Amino acid sequence: MIRFEDLLEKVRKYNPDADVELLRRAYVFSALEHRGQVRHSGEPYLVHPLEVATILADLKMDPVTIAAGLLHDVVEDTLTTTERLEAVFGAEVAHIVEGVTKISAITFSSSEERQAENFRKMLLAMVDDIRVILVKLADRLHNMRTLLFLPEDRRLHIAQETLDIYAPIANRLGMSKLKNELEELAFRHLEPEAYDALRDRVEKRRKASEGVVEELRRTIVAKLEEAQVPVVEVSGRTKRLYSIHLKLRRQKIDLDRVYDFVALRVVTRSVKDCYAALGIIHQTWSPVPGRIKDFIAMPRPNGYQSLHTSVISDNGFPFEVQIRTEEMHLHAEQGIAAHWKYKEGRVGAASDEPYFVWLRQLLEWQQEVRDPQEFIQNLKIDLYPEEVYTFTPKGQVKPLPRGATPVDFAYSIHTDVGNQCVGARVNGRMVPLRTPLKNGDIVEIVTQAKHRPSRDWLNFAVTNRARNKIKHYLEGEEKARAVELGRRVLEKEVRRFDLNAKALLDEAALEKAAAASGVQKVDDMLAAVGFGRLQARQVLDKLVPAEQLQEPSPSTGVVSAVRRALSRGGDRIKVRGADDVLVVRARCCNPIQGEKIVGYITRGKGVSVHSAACPNVANLLYASDRRIDVEWDLGGEPGRYGVDLKLTVEDRKGLLAEISAKIADINTNIISVEARSEDGRLDHIAMTVEIHDVKHLQKVLKSLRRVNGVLDVERAAG
Repeated sequence: MIRFEDLLEKVRKYNPDADVELLRRAYVFSALEHRGQVRHSGEPYLVHPLEVATILADLKMDPVTIAAGLLHDVVEDTLTTTERLEAVFGAEVAHIVEGVTKISAITFSSSEERQAENFRKMLLAMVDDIRVILVKLADRLHNMRTLLFLPEDRRLHIAQETLDIYAPIANRLGMSKLKNELEELAFRHLEPEAYDALRDRVEKRRKASEGVVEELRRTIVAKLEEAQVPVVEVSGRTKRLYSIHLKLRRQKIDLDRVYDFVALRVVTRSVKDCYAALGIIHQTWSPVPGRIKDFIAMPRPNGYQSLHTSVISDNGFPFEVQIRTEEMHLHAEQGIAAHWKYKEGRVGAASDEPYFVWLRQLLEWQQEVRDPQEFIQNLKIDLYPEEVYTFTPKGQVKPLPRGATPVDFAYSIHTDVGNQCVGARVNGRMVPLRTPLKNGDIVEIVTQAKHRPSRDWLNFAVTNRARNKIKHYLEGEEKARAVELGRRVLEKEVRRFDLNAKALLDEAALEKAAAASGVQKVDDMLAAVGFGRLQARQVLDKLVPAEQLQEPSPSTGVVSAVRRALSRGGDRIKVRGADDVLVVRARCCNPIQGEKIVGYITRGKGVSVHSAACPNVANLLYASDRRIDVEWDLGGEPGRYGVDLKLTVEDRKGLLAEISAKIADINTNIISVEARSEDGRLDHIAMTVEIHDVKHLQKVLKSLRRVNGVLDVERAAG
């Protein structure tokens, strides 16, 4: 058990001017408040906050953070209030303890909505003051070290939570040493049999390679000294059990094929020395092709920098060498804690380290995303990034998650570049926008003024930034259309009562109606009418006295419109439980026979039918209480649907004729076609084809994508 004096000595070593009195007062206060409390291990409870404070001292944190570590449980587990802490220790300490208390109260459940909300709370605490999550990570680490004393169900829950949430956060903050220990401890408790079996196998291989590793270490030291490359340290390590476990499972290989099982770490004094050391090592042993990674020139998103290379010794022994400077090594181990920069206890606005940039982006993102499922999914992408390093034509590095496309790349440059993106050249060759990018790709984005994002991009955009920007644009556009539709619906409702629309619907009257409807802006009210959230009649009631609103005869209203529509044959869609209902296919998604569909009751327009995959449905633009079951009427002759397609193609002679011939070959009628060229580089072809059902559409799309020069084909709105 560590003593408080040991903690003070540790702090004084790296911070001789530390406020020791603050730490002493915090220790005494914690001891008094936790008096009589015992942990599951049987130890006095005070041991826990003392160990947490020691972990923070190992990270060389400031006295305020260490004091918060000593006090982190007093609000949660004793009668002490945040107000009392602030009175005794100041606002900073109280603020951190309060943040840790809030995070500790979070129970991560299987419910996506609850989990998303809880994640939001944690992220807000992190962004507000990063020291909150550092104390929480130290708290979680000590709890994991003593997890053995808890009942099995609690052990498993805490271990899984650690693996899913806290270890990835530590990794994203660059704290590899802490992350590694959290993962190892979680693995030990979650899969004890696999852990023990792997540990025994690894231990045998480690003992067998001990002498070889030491010999390799001495060889490296001698070679670098001979070449006069300054070396601070050369050390060896065995790959972590959990990392080996993941690699074996992911790659389905045996332990003997893990080439980085043993790694030698070379710590030098400068970046120049790192590259010099790499050259010496490659002169000494044969490098493994494709296993050289330059994380100095291209740092990982969490700020990690190092040179990695895999080589094979003269006797056939494979091993990895990591080369980095002292500063890089410190940052690799401690991450954000090594970069300690804050302003009055908050993250500084000018901080440009990747950790702080990520946190600021998180704050912006969590405010924008409303859908819990999407929030959780995107957070997983953000916390478990498998990086792909791409380049602009000028050589600027753009790290992106694996699976990212040119659309993600475009938005990583600037929102306008993303919105105006019409094509992309990867390594000098035009490619479809849905093409996954690979390491080393040089990407040039082709833009066009006044171009707008496509809803189809949401099917392959990966990064949070790209998806949010696309949705933001489309939602703005959707709202503009809804405002216009709402205005037309309102005018129609006014004319239905033979009233003067121009006189009645001036701006002053609409502002009055908006205020009476509890809406701040006229456009918001009109959009609500357009989306069907507000009835036009409700607005009219606020503009006209009730005696002027006499309902017209039913024979001339909606009923006659329904009958006229039904007499034309309709859209071969049945509404379950209703017969005499007007059915309209939504133009935003233009569903065709064979697609899964959903219906929504609209005001004065019958039932609007959408594809179940329509983004308007997915984005909850329609209220759930207006949903109604609909199905395709499969009786009689198959329907015929005009489907709009948008093709992005290379400019070449005879391409349009080839496309037309391809469509004709599969007995498909082209209703209309329009082509336009852009600077002789890229063409866009808009065409409408006659489609019978989903299978027919898929056949058409597949045929078009096979045409040489067709870069992309997407279904457009009707």
